[in-house]
Amino acid sequence: MEAAEIIKGLRDKTGMTRKAFSDHLGIPIRTVEDWEKGKRTPPEYIPRLIAYQLKYEELTGRTERLEKEDYL
Repeated sequence: MEAAEIIKGLRDKTGMTRKAFSDHLGIPIRTVEDWEKGKRTPPEYIPRLIAYQLKYEELTGRTERLEKEDYL
């Protein structure tokens, strides 16, 4: 599976828009767009790192807390 498919799949699983996904990860939106479209290829560790972060947040419930803290 190519990096573009992996990153798009990870974003789809979160249900986030590209903008929300890029903000959440601290990656410029243009970079996320280019990765998903296959215009640029991220270093091979990036999809794995994003997957680990999202899994960690899922397991700890950290995503909800971060989103709530952003609005306080």
